[in-house]
Amino acid sequence: MRILLIASAYNSLTQRVHAELHDRGHTVAVEVTPRGPDVVAAVGRHEPDLIVAPMLKTVVPRKVWAARTCLIVHPGPVGDRGPSSLDWAVHEDAPEWGVTVLQAEEEMDAGPVWATVTFPMPQVGKSDLYRNELSDAALDAVLTAVERFASGSWQPFDQRTSPSVPGARTRPPMRQETRRIAWADEATETVLRKLRAADSQPGVLDELLGGEWFLHGGHTEYGLRGRPGELLATRAGAICRATTDGAVWIPELRARTGAGVPRACKLPAVHALAGRLPRLPDLPSPVLSCADDAGWSDIRYREEGPVGVLSFSFPGGAMSTDHCRRLLEAYRAACHRPTAVLVLGGARDFFSNGIHLGVIEAASDPAAESWANINAMDDLVEAVLNTTDRLVVGAIGGNAAAGGVMLALAADEVWCRSGSVLNPHYRRMGLYGSEYWTYSLPRRVGAATAERLTREALPVSGASARDIGLVDRLIECPPARFTAEVTRLAQRWAGSPGAQSRLAAKKAEHERREAVTPLAAVRERELARMRRIFLDPDAPYHALRRAFVRKESAPAGPASTGAEAGERADA
Repeated sequence: MRILLIASAYNSLTQRVHAELHDRGHTVAVEVTPRGPDVVAAVGRHEPDLIVAPMLKTVVPRKVWAARTCLIVHPGPVGDRGPSSLDWAVHEDAPEWGVTVLQAEEEMDAGPVWATVTFPMPQVGKSDLYRNELSDAALDAVLTAVERFASGSWQPFDQRTSPSVPGARTRPPMRQETRRIAWADEATETVLRKLRAADSQPGVLDELLGGEWFLHGGHTEYGLRGRPGELLATRAGAICRATTDGAVWIPELRARTGAGVPRACKLPAVHALAGRLPRLPDLPSPVLSCADDAGWSDIRYREEGPVGVLSFSFPGGAMSTDHCRRLLEAYRAACHRPTAVLVLGGARDFFSNGIHLGVIEAASDPAAESWANINAMDDLVEAVLNTTDRLVVGAIGGNAAAGGVMLALAADEVWCRSGSVLNPHYRRMGLYGSEYWTYSLPRRVGAATAERLTREALPVSGASARDIGLVDRLIECPPARFTAEVTRLAQRWAGSPGAQSRLAAKKAEHERREAVTPLAAVRERELARMRRIFLDPDAPYHALRRAFVRKESAPAGPASTGAEAGERADA
């Protein structure tokens, strides 16, 4: 069947629907259609049998939905209407929510229902929820709806005749007046709900140190106390701010800019406030922060028998120079622990999307920061490739792109949750790429497939990644179970009869590789290409990076994917 996906941005859900429908043999075209006339033109170009809108902010023109079936993915249960459905659900701490695939009609979110699926609501940020529990439910609903449409006999049901779902109703867009935090009056639980409901877009608008900022992300602090609203400490680029009964860590800020001024970059909070921050105690986490330590840390380590798990969670999956260096320090420390298998990753949501384009864009010298960041990524990947005294698992619990995929490929085995979407390429950000991809990617999938993946620059589903050898194991589980499943499987591997022979073969292969194709030579070749791009002010990379981080229209080409794909317009 010919299916046209229309979307306001090629975000994570659009990519997943695209990849999964393609896997099932459909001919799928994707058009980013920010305005109604764009939708009409796209339909005219493709003449599809069916139109699906995974994430659409514009109204579908009557000319389109009156002539063809157009299915809208609405992030709410049957009976819920409005553009901020998921925001309200997180804000109100709903225990369960839903996704509905409905037919486009005159009234927004009111058309006949083709499929609906419910999902649990863990206490995580909206964007994390969107990419995981909601994404799983949405894909299930879309596949069901497409199958029903293909049958030619199934009839969608009228929302007005269906039972009401608790919490479902017509609601307005959530404005900043609702999101605003009253620091003098609100407890930690309320503050966290507001922060989570605005993550990663649009953030919570707040006043701080003489400026206006959008706050992004929030984590509980259990020990520090202070006057409500007071800044208490810093850690790993985040700031700690007091509430009425505790405190919260806020990892990222984005400065509010006025009309006619380019949108500011989302940055680690300490970076964003540079020059404004008063003298605060910096409370760095231990190099190997214990997983059951109540304090917040973006890098954690735990051991279960012969298995060490080094997990990390960086906002948006972006890894700055500092992120890479701290993770490398933790990785080296983990390699001194008495374990047989080391799991790198294993957390829910993003694994990694590679270098931090926001920090690079905000730097006084973006070319120099690009160079520092890619070298820090390479140092980390090199450490994994050179680990010969234990087996290493790259555990991808969410999405991964560009250098993040290559970081996982440096491990002996790559395990991936079934709902993950991988973008193993760099082209759409105008980069050649590094992180030893010219060694790791062909070694896994073969030279021809590596060339196709990097040339086509399309998202790959978890199932397809397994089929082509990009990953070794596909883990079918809900997002909340991924860490436990990875740990269980790693323990089984560590105790298996073949583990020692696999390790011996790994050491022999490492020695052979260094004799034939030294990693230093691979790195030198890749970085020579990258350096030329970074130092060329006219290279497309600079304009593409600027457009991505400032949420501007890309200068040319199709929808943005790759390193920037994880967060753009999500939720």
